[in-house]
Amino acid sequence: MSTESGTGTAAHAATVGALYAAFARGDIPAVLDMLAEDVRWEDWADNFAQRADVPWMRRRGGRDGAAEFFGIVGGFDIGEFAVLEIMAGESQVVAEISIDAVVPGGGRFRDEELHVWSFDGSGKISRMRHYVDTAKHIAAANGADTTSR
Repeated sequence: MSTESGTGTAAHAATVGALYAAFARGDIPAVLDMLAEDVRWEDWADNFAQRADVPWMRRRGGRDGAAEFFGIVGGFDIGEFAVLEIMAGESQVVAEISIDAVVPGGGRFRDEELHVWSFDGSGKISRMRHYVDTAKHIAAANGADTTSR
């Protein structure tokens, strides 16, 4: 772990913590600055939410693609967004998240998610994946309230 270059376990965890703080205050330019120019967003070999074309789960590339994601999420009515835990390794950070949101079109989901952030050698985020209950996200994207039983 290198502390001089600002990379490594503690620095990566601090970056992800700062990213969520910037997101909470609506500072998307600060979030985008933490990303590598060629960041891979929702880069999956296969994902059912992507097959169903859930707008916020689409594969994107670069900071412009990430900005597009935040533009979509900016349209959510988020009732709860809590970072429960941040766990860090040498090149990845995992955040446990609790979220309750109404999405454009009126669908709603409450989910417990894992967000996996990968870092490049310069300390920038090079990949992001949401590990979610894809069935809830697909249903919410189609207008369902998945919180009803």
